[in-house]
Amino acid sequence: MAASVDRSQIQQYLLDLGFDQVGFTPATSTPEEVEGLRLWLKAGYQADLAWMDNPKRQDIRLVMPEVRSLICVAINYYTPHQHKHEPQYAKISRYGWGRDYHRILHKKLKQFCQWLKQQGEHIEARYYADTGPIQDKLWAQRAGLGWIAKNGNLITRNYGSWVFLGEVLTNLVLEYDRPHTEHCGTCTRCLSACPTNAIAQPFVVDANRCIAYHTIENRAETLPPEIATNLHNWVAGCDICQDVCPWNQRFAKPTKEAAFNPYPENLAPTLEELATISDETWSERFTASALRRIKPYMWRRNAQANMKS
Repeated sequence: MAASVDRSQIQQYLLDLGFDQVGFTPATSTPEEVEGLRLWLKAGYQADLAWMDNPKRQDIRLVMPEVRSLICVAINYYTPHQHKHEPQYAKISRYGWGRDYHRILHKKLKQFCQWLKQQGEHIEARYYADTGPIQDKLWAQRAGLGWIAKNGNLITRNYGSWVFLGEVLTNLVLEYDRPHTEHCGTCTRCLSACPTNAIAQPFVVDANRCIAYHTIENRAETLPPEIATNLHNWVAGCDICQDVCPWNQRFAKPTKEAAFNPYPENLAPTLEELATISDETWSERFTASALRRIKPYMWRRNAQANMKS
């Protein structure tokens, strides 16, 4: 299908919506990309993340049969606030400091898809933002937004890795960007800094050893001892490998999206208050927050583990 709207129009519309980067890539995966995911799964690095084994992740046409192109977007969420390092304070990953990013991206992408479909009678579009069986970092690299780093995050030249990603699948054929090249070089700061050795090798992250996985996704009543004793006050996610990254230290800049600014109570909660947080307080405190994924007993578990370590 020939495009009835060109990429410059699309790009400008998305930038006007507040996205910081826009890229375009054909909806074709290479055998090497598919094999990389299969080997990662075969090694068991997904832990209990069963959805990572969804066949749709290996074939984008199982998500949308008529897809021809992906329009990839990134939005900067960094704010200049810093974690407190005194032992009584808990640490929450920057991604969860402000309003739920899913809501923000979905609102913008929904508006874009409605506009795009209005540009031609047979235009199809479907959007995702960390909510479907899409390899978002892989497609973002293919679309030229940045590169998948040794710590598994996507690094952009302009904002480091402090970005949320989204994708629009469409049946339009567009002019495409060149895939981004990798620029980690010989740096191994993220590997050396990880207290649980979760980066099994450069570019390969083992969720079984990842603090972010265990504090957010692990539903067990207790954490594995090797994780519980190495949390370093993290109770919701972990930013260690991003904090030490030279690209983040040099190029992070404040977001333009006001909704990503931290809720005050997320910046420096105490371990003590989270260790006894009630279900009712949890429900009130984490309204419109991506942190609702962490259930009340998990907050208590994570905080208590830190207090014992």
